[in-house]
Amino acid sequence: MATLILNADAAPISMLPLSTITWEESIKYLVTDKATVLEWYDDWVVRSVSWSTRVPAVMMLREYQKKKTVVRFSKQNVFLRDQYCCQYCGADIQKRYATLDHVLPVSHGGRSVWENCVCACGECNSRKGNNHKIRPKVTPRKPSYYELVEKRRKISWDLQHPSWADYIS
Repeated sequence: MATLILNADAAPISMLPLSTITWEESIKYLVTDKATVLEWYDDWVVRSVSWSTRVPAVMMLREYQKKKTVVRFSKQNVFLRDQYCCQYCGADIQKRYATLDHVLPVSHGGRSVWENCVCACGECNSRKGNNHKIRPKVTPRKPSYYELVEKRRKISWDLQHPSWADYIS
């Protein structure tokens, strides 16, 4: 379980990935007074010899942190950009079956960059293999931070506490 960490303006610090911290970090933030607890896990208490507390589910920082709007290249962000849709056959793909395909294969000098990687189903990725002449339906490009955030909002979240929905929608 994790703690959702919000900026001083009550918005998540990051949506890509969602800004969460471990329960241990949340206790440190609580003890050092770096954040205010907005929601608690009702059934989760941690204890030391002389102290006990419920674990925070949602915390808000006391000082505002500037948001980062740089889009980091990652396999998950490529899948998000392509909305888990195979860029060769157009099929929707379940998250666990999505594969990353290099349009220009690595063996032909292709790199792992936005403009060379697409989401593909396993069948199309296998069929394409090392062939650099097969092209995706849409030319891959680097998305803006806000474009990815908007696409991320459309996908269901793994809410570890019901109150998270109030802060990330």
